[in-house]
Amino acid sequence: MLRNLRNRHFFLIDLVLLSLTPSIALSLRLQLPWGERIIQPLLIYTAISLVIKLGSFLIMGIYRQFWRYASVDSLLTILWAVGAPTVVATGMVYAMFGFGFLSGPFPRSVPIIDGMLTLIVVGGTRLSLRVMEYQSGGGHTNPEGKRLLIAGAGDAGQVVAREIHHSRYIDDFLVGFVDDDEAKQGTMIHGVPVLGPLDELPQIVHNYQVDEVVIAMPTAEGSIIRHVLSLCEEGGVSVKTLPGIFELISGEVSFSRLRDVQIGDLLRRDPVKVHSRRVEALLKDKRVLVTGGGGSIGAELCEQIARCQPSRIIALGHGENSLYRLPDSITAWSKKMKEDRLDLVVADIRDRDRLDAIFNQFQPEVVYHAAAHKHVPLMEDNLEEAVTNNIEGTQAMVRHCQKYDVGHLVMISTDKAVEPTSVMGMTKRVAEKIVLQAARECGKAYVTVRFGNVLGSRGSVIPLFQGQIAAGGPVTITHPEMERYFMTIQEAVQLVLQASALGKCGEMFVLDMGDQVKIVDLANDLITLSGLTPGEDIEIHFTGLRPGEKLSEKLYTASEEPYATEFEKILALKTDASGVGGSFTSDVDGLIQFARDGEREQALQALRKLSS
Repeated sequence: MLRNLRNRHFFLIDLVLLSLTPSIALSLRLQLPWGERIIQPLLIYTAISLVIKLGSFLIMGIYRQFWRYASVDSLLTILWAVGAPTVVATGMVYAMFGFGFLSGPFPRSVPIIDGMLTLIVVGGTRLSLRVMEYQSGGGHTNPEGKRLLIAGAGDAGQVVAREIHHSRYIDDFLVGFVDDDEAKQGTMIHGVPVLGPLDELPQIVHNYQVDEVVIAMPTAEGSIIRHVLSLCEEGGVSVKTLPGIFELISGEVSFSRLRDVQIGDLLRRDPVKVHSRRVEALLKDKRVLVTGGGGSIGAELCEQIARCQPSRIIALGHGENSLYRLPDSITAWSKKMKEDRLDLVVADIRDRDRLDAIFNQFQPEVVYHAAAHKHVPLMEDNLEEAVTNNIEGTQAMVRHCQKYDVGHLVMISTDKAVEPTSVMGMTKRVAEKIVLQAARECGKAYVTVRFGNVLGSRGSVIPLFQGQIAAGGPVTITHPEMERYFMTIQEAVQLVLQASALGKCGEMFVLDMGDQVKIVDLANDLITLSGLTPGEDIEIHFTGLRPGEKLSEKLYTASEEPYATEFEKILALKTDASGVGGSFTSDVDGLIQFARDGEREQALQALRKLSS
């Protein structure tokens, strides 16, 4: 019956019980029977305190709480709602006696005792519902269910434990936790013990017959996740994990979000602190154009931009199929945006007349230029297309931003533009210079963002490896010492958005990406995550470096001199404008003409000169 109580019922209960608490408080203070002289001050105090208490409860929102899901915040609300009227009522009683409005043997301590009783009444009636809800769960009480062990006894771990323990929809048995925090060893969390540190996981799995380990460390670095995964493999137990911080940033930690360990978990780094207010202030109620809107980076840009409530998003792309699927890839965060404020525009960024019509129609205020050809080996064989798309397309986009007075332009570049050896890298370096030149000319916030390989993007090596593993191997790698910087799509887009909030004129931004990852280690991890053994089930073959490839990449040159920004882990580079003066524009136009005429050798020579 208590489970059906609503706030209107609690109001009536309070009205009755709080009319009695002053009398009970007086009874605790004085022995019965009371004298007649005490009745009048008791009735006056009861009336005054009742008005003050119920008024305080209304003001503090006591009657707006859903008490079946009461939390620590709810308890604090009760403490404030009871404490404030107790202080007021006590002060009024002392004042009334002082000014002679009350007289007789009425104890001054009654309001304080009454306040304690009020706290018991209000807290007890409400929290009894929370206790009943707490007791109604049955997950932990079913020893026949799947036996779980949680790796990580922090905030995320205890939330998962609570859901396992008390949700009527989860039929698993929680054995305990493992955690390296010495202060937690031997303690109990939600009724289950912390059984030991992470390194003892294989033995604990064996001793407690664990069926599955849940990794509940969404902010842990990739090295820790790899270590836990190897311990689970040693213990012969299956593994699930909570997503990393970038996947959880818009959602709650819960049991339902558990998934298999993915390659991104093994490369996880400390998350970049998100300064969402700065980004929201830039994008709210603005018209935002995203080129390459159907690509993996462009689609994620549209998703995260939509959360900032722009007035309109114009997703521009050359591939109609990827654009057609874009609305379905934007989550519920952006439902309203999908309905009436997302425009899908099919266009080639090299078509200046088409761009002119688009800019004239939509009048964008912020532009994110993500459209580019990115495949290094493919662009070696298609130099003409790389030049016209990556350089001519960027030039056209920048000129239209200048013509239509766009206040913010962010171009996405790559670490392959640093001391480039490939056609793709050289075209992106020239594109960086085009943006820098435009920023110097117009003085607006035209900036470039440079980062490494993006996990999950269409050009990533991960889908290639996964296909090779699914086919039974071999996995092909060009060189055993090949290494690259990696980041997730979510990280990359966070960097782009924050750079747009930071940029003032011509800056180039990079993310402090930590250490590079060897491609062979990445392949071994993928094979292992597929439940196979590298070298036994799946072979790895080395095929030799391809034209334009380097063994490792850099994020900046020595002359670019990185310096810290106000955003942690985002660095700005000292940009050199000397290479974009004089004949730079005419040289770029000449390069584009060579490419359009199919003069490959002349185009390549001009490209090398401009990108140096």
